[in-house]
This record gives sequence, structure tokens and C-alpha cells, in this order.
Amino acid sequence: MQPKLTIQERLKDLRVECGLTLEQLSAETGISKSALGKYEADDFKDISPFSMVELAKFYGVSTDYLLGLTEHKNYPNTELDALHLGDDAIEILKTGKFNHRLLSELICHRDFQRFMLDAEIYVDRIADMRIKDMNAVLEAVRQMALMKNGGDENDLHLRTLEVAQIREDEYFGSLIADDLKGILRDIRSEHRPDTMTADETSLVATVQGQLQDAMNFEGSSEEKKIRAYLATIGLDYDALTKEEFVSLIGILKKSKYMKNPISQRGKAQFQTTYGGKKRRKRKQ
Repeated sequence: MQPKLTIQERLKDLRVECGLTLEQLSAETGISKSALGKYEADDFKDISPFSMVELAKFYGVSTDYLLGLTEHKNYPNTELDALHLGDDAIEILKTGKFNHRLLSELICHRDFQRFMLDAEIYVDRIADMRIKDMNAVLEAVRQMALMKNGGDENDLHLRTLEVAQIREDEYFGSLIADDLKGILRDIRSEHRPDTMTADETSLVATVQGQLQDAMNFEGSSEEKKIRAYLATIGLDYDALTKEEFVSLIGILKKSKYMKNPISQRGKAQFQTTYGGKKRRKRKQ
């Protein structure tokens, strides 16, 4: 998720949302183009109270929002009663122990109302009677067919009448889960360019590449084995000094899960490539 926006970012985002250039914004507000450009620059230091008020009025937002004192553009002093929240919900929102931006995006998603409707239908048992009536009809038909069939349930028609009956928890659980997954999938896609979002390359793909490089290494089988093992735990063999390598192997030997501990051959005995350089074995 993106971090809190700076004043410069808020000003630029609002201008871009309005589809205005600096020249057009200057003509609309009476503030010079050079001043507006400085306000959006990374090295921005100060903004006059007059400009702050004029820009807030023009964009239809509060000055507190422009200053980064609140994340609410239009409703800085909304009465709690207008939010229709219970005391417990307000206490949870006040704690700030969750991602408020994500909650806002969930609520503002175009399918959130449908998600809430489906949840309400399930929680308040609005569809219970209709589902029970339908299941009762299907079961009655199945029982009649079963009697005519001599009690043999291994029949395609009878089995169809049985599985056609709706299991309410399973049906609504799947329905609500699909609603929520669809909303979260859209939000996830929108956050793909964010600076705080994980890179596209997965850890698994990275490790696989490192393992392949280790197996393609032109060296002894022992050194290939060492390189492959270090790759699985995210360590670059070539970046380790001899001392670091020996210490690491000494620690790994103490693991009860390593039936065949890696030996210190390679850097310790052969002293082959490490740190990007070739080193010869010292004379004893």
C-alpha cells in the first residue's frame, strides 16, 4: 500500500484529476504558474495561506486535507451520528490498528453494496424460508420416487433430486466469498504500481534461477552442491568471504535436520572463486 501522501503529491494529484495544466490552473485561481509549480515540486518548502485557501476552495477540499492533517477531502467535521456506526465500531476505527485506506477502498468499490446485500440475506435469514420450501418439494418428490423404486437409492434420477437441494451455508459462504474476492482482486490490481507493493518476481522464481545458476557452475561437484544449498536459503556464495563461509558451515553442521552436513570443501579447502576473485590456497 502507498504511504501517506505529501502536500506536493496531494496538490499534483488534485490538478491531474481535474485534467488541468499549470497554466490552466493559474488562470482559474489567479495564482502564478511558477508558484503553482513550486508547490508541487519535491523541494517545496512553504505555501502562502492565501494560496492554500484558494486551492482548497477551487478543488472543493478542506485545507486540512491539503496540509496532510486528515485523509478526508470533503468531510473533516462529519458528525458521528451521520456515519450510523455503533460505539464498538467507532472504538475499533479509533484504534488505528488496521489499514484504514484499504477499508475505505473496500467500501467505495462498485460491488461493495452487493456484497453487503448478500451478507444481509445470509445473516438475517431472508432467503431461509424459500430455500427450505424448495428443498422440501425436491425431497418430497425424491421420497415418492424412492417408494416406487422399491427403496433403491442408487438411481440417477433420485441422486439428482438429492444433490439439487441447496445447502444454505455452503451456497451463501461461496457467494459471499466470491463477492469479497472480486473486490479485493480489483483493489490488488489497482495497487500494482504502488511503491509499497511487492515486486512481480516471486521468491520462488528467484530461488529457482539461483539454483539453476548453481547447477550450471563450472566447478567441482562439491562446490555445486554448496552453491545450490546456499541459494535455497538466499545466500550468494560469491559474496561470502572465506571467514564468513567457514563460520556459516560450522553453524549449519549443528543442525539436527542436516543428516549429511555440507563440508568445508570449496572455500575452506580449494579456496576457489569467492568475492568475484580467484584465490590460491595458502601454504601451510
